[in-house]
This record gives sequence, structure tokens and C-alpha cells, in this order.
Amino acid sequence: MITASPQSTTTTALMTTLFLTTTTSLVTSITTASPQSTTISTSTLTLTTTATSTPQHPGWMNTGSMNNGRQYHTSSVLTNEKVLVTGGLSYVTVLNSAELYDSLTGTWTTTGSMNNARQDHEASILTNGKVLVTGGRDSSVLNSAELYDPSTGTWAITESMNDARAHHTASVLTDGKVLVSGGHDGNVYLNSSELYDPLTEVWISTSNMNDARYGHSTSLLTNGKALVIGGYNGTALNKAEIYDPSTGIWTSTSNMNNIRFFHTASILTNEKILVTAGWDDFSLYDSAELYDPSTETWTITGSLNSRRQYHTASVLMNGKVLTTGGYRGFILDSVELYDPLTGIWTTTDSMNDARFNHVASVLTNGKVLVTGGYGNAVALNSTELYQSS
Repeated sequence: MITASPQSTTTTALMTTLFLTTTTSLVTSITTASPQSTTISTSTLTLTTTATSTPQHPGWMNTGSMNNGRQYHTSSVLTNEKVLVTGGLSYVTVLNSAELYDSLTGTWTTTGSMNNARQDHEASILTNGKVLVTGGRDSSVLNSAELYDPSTGTWAITESMNDARAHHTASVLTDGKVLVSGGHDGNVYLNSSELYDPLTEVWISTSNMNDARYGHSTSLLTNGKALVIGGYNGTALNKAEIYDPSTGIWTSTSNMNNIRFFHTASILTNEKILVTAGWDDFSLYDSAELYDPSTETWTITGSLNSRRQYHTASVLMNGKVLTTGGYRGFILDSVELYDPLTGIWTTTDSMNDARFNHVASVLTNGKVLVTGGYGNAVALNSTELYQSS
């Protein structure tokens, strides 16, 4: 984690405290809630924002603002094509609120609030259309999990994870189960992983990763296996490993060329994994590399035009990768496009707002919705749309 007033210092000492500080002091004691199966629904007063559709920078258009400024939140494109945003940090307040974006009207509407306020959590869209939110933290790191039902707009508590964790990853496997791996419990970096079964609403422990890590990425390969990349566990990692759901075992694969965490990982249409930027113990990266699952090898590709971390990367319908914003000693509004055919990055139109710790979602119409983040010394409620030419 980072503080609300980012500094350009990138030292190992800073990184060891990232998880332990935000705009307010993080209490590192763990709240271990007893697993619950009781359904608890919530409701809130419905508020709707008005969309603004005045183009600012070419390629980007402002759309309706969220009801709450937020960073460290999640954004999920639902099966009904609306976008669900949950939780996050609004200045010094951790949020339990959730809201929906309607791409047809460009407006945001509040929906039921979560049972627990949380930031640095994960949200996964299940095969039944519900959304599973896991972990994160408020005044302590959470092991709680809850389900959002888009048909009712309400949240229900489901069984808690075996480990409290934040800055973990959560991936929906081909069998519909959700693989949660790594993170930090407020005291130590985790190598544990566990599986959520939506049919039974039960968590099952599976084998541990070879390396504890947080700030890593997980990508689901076309063969159904899950690739975990990089992260931090007291030192930045270049290590990668693969989880096989058929055996429940983690196996090391070849290392990246660069150690990195708080990077992005994108699955390209050619099935390779593009990893971009991030940082090591001392400096930010502009480098990018490709993982080939067929050979289990890494290859350096073209570097970005700007070093960055806490950015986003989205695979567009034309196969190119859109990278937005981030932080490099100052907050970025710059945007770049990666062309897998040439391996080259080109700058494109900047966002209207510089931001990091934001989220980007590819909508069914091909546009990219960017929400929130930190900029202008506040958690942003602004959102904007990118449409490639």
C-alpha cells in the first residue's frame, strides 16, 4: 500500500511498510471471523448520478461520476453488462458501498452495500452470475467473503476463507471454483492458497505456493492452469509458478528477466502473457516481457515510453493492450498502446484525469471504462471512457 500523499522514494524500507500504511495507520491485528453461512442482505438508498459526455482529450470522454470517490476498489462487468464497483478507500474512510454503471445511459446508481467495509480485496464473477468478494482490509485484514446477487442487488455472507489476506489474487478456474493465492495477513506474506466452491459455498485448502508473495499477478492459461508471476515477500521476485487444478500442485516455471511487483499481466489473443512495468526494491520499470506457455520461457519485448506502477492494462478487441495512468514519482495521465504484431508501444491520447490505484474494465461494446483512483490529492469519483479509433 501507499500513503495518500505519494513520494518518489523507492527504497526497500519503504516497500516493507507499504502494506502497513495508508492515509491512516493500518492496524495489523487480524480479525478472524467464524465461518458463516447465514444470509444477511443489505439495502441502501438509491442514488443516481448524471452523466457528462463532453469530450476532453481526443479518444477519452468523461462519463457519469461515481457517488463516492474511491481507490483500491474493484470493478466487475456483470452478465447483464452493467459494471459493479465495490469498496475501496475514500480519503481516510474504508467503504462498504457498491454502485452500478449503466453503459447505455452513462449513469451510476447505488446498490446494496457490502456487509464489511474493505479495500485491497478481490472480486470474482462466478459462473452463476453472482460476484464473490474476498478478503481485503479495514482496520484489520479480513478473511470474510460475501456474494452479490445482481438479480436482487443484495449481498449475502458466505463462508470465510481459512486465512485473512489482502493484496491477494482470485481467479475463476474452468471448473467454476475460485483459486485464491498469496497476499499479506497483516503480519506475514502468505504462500497459502485455497479454493472456493460456489456449489457448496465452502473453502478448501490446496497446496501452498513455493514462494510467499503479495502484489503479484495470476493469469488463467488456456490449458486451465493458473500462472502466478512476481510479487514481493520482503524482496521483489522474478519467480513464476503454475497451479494445476487437476493435481492441486504448484510447479515452478522459468523466471522473468526482471524482478517486479505491482505490475500488470495480460493474456494476449496469441495466448502469450504480457507483463508490464511495476517496480523492484529500488526503482520503477518501463520494461515488458512475454511468457510463452507452450515453451514456458520469457522473452523481452518493447519497453513502455514511461516507467509506471499501480497502472492498468486492458486487452482491446483489436488485440492491442491499453495501459493507463499509474505513478512514477508523480501521478500519470499518460496512456500507451502495445501492438503484439510489432512488439512496440506507442503513446496515445492521455486521460482527462491523472490517476493511479484506479481500475479499468473492458465493456461489451469494446470501450474501456476507467474508474476512480487517486489524483489531485483526493480519491477520485470521476470516470472516463476510451474508444480506440
